[in-house]
Amino acid sequence: MNNDAERKARIKQDFIDARGYWSWGWDPLLDMAPDYFAAYAKLSSIPWRPDSLLSPKVKEFLYIAIDASTTHMFEAGLRLHIRNALGFGATSEEIMEVLQLTSVLGVHTVSMGVPALVDTMRKLGRGDEVAARPLTAQQQALKDDFIATRGYWSEMWDSVLTLSPDYFAAYAEFSSVPWKHGTLEPKVKEFIYIAIDAATTHLYEPGTRIHMENALKHGATPAEIMEVLALTSVLGVHAMAIGVPALLAELKRAEDKKKTA
Repeated sequence: MNNDAERKARIKQDFIDARGYWSWGWDPLLDMAPDYFAAYAKLSSIPWRPDSLLSPKVKEFLYIAIDASTTHMFEAGLRLHIRNALGFGATSEEIMEVLQLTSVLGVHTVSMGVPALVDTMRKLGRGDEVAARPLTAQQQALKDDFIATRGYWSEMWDSVLTLSPDYFAAYAEFSSVPWKHGTLEPKVKEFIYIAIDAATTHLYEPGTRIHMENALKHGATPAEIMEVLALTSVLGVHAMAIGVPALLAELKRAEDKKKTA
């Protein structure tokens, strides 16, 4: 074995030792850009060190969430991390709960859109039409139930209750399912929200802040939240996960074309 092959074998083994698995999809990247892969392996392995705080299963839950998120939908990574999570003892019910928590991301259309609507109406001199009003008994009951189930409240929801109490009621029921019937501890649920909000494919700061605060209230530490962010931050490597196969395919196509020219 020559020095180059030995170095690549060592880099591969270091990755396996740190992360506990290997994907055949990494072989082309390691072969084409060993320096890059070694640097990526070092970065991605920081939250997997022996002194890390989150369990391996929870780490895989975070990867599942950011890969399944509507802002990313990276099926290859999703399947890989579901497989890893099962290997770490996760149940199908737990993974289903992760997916349920992740599926609420679409509500950020409302989280962003309603304040924009309220602000626009104010600028047009029509703010009274969308101003939050004293809640009816039914609306107050919806608010109280949401706070009891989810453990927090955002002022934005007051406007949603005013504009569409039926939508709020339906969303509250939808988003509360994993909180009423799930088994993951509350801070882990909040970690999942932090990951999908802070992911580079979304970068939704208001939600990130809310769920950081919620996680801390549920007993999370700043070091644990930093681990969540570190795990989520390597999402950019999927440029390689889809880019390298595309590059290899196009190189082969060009070579084949050259042979038949």
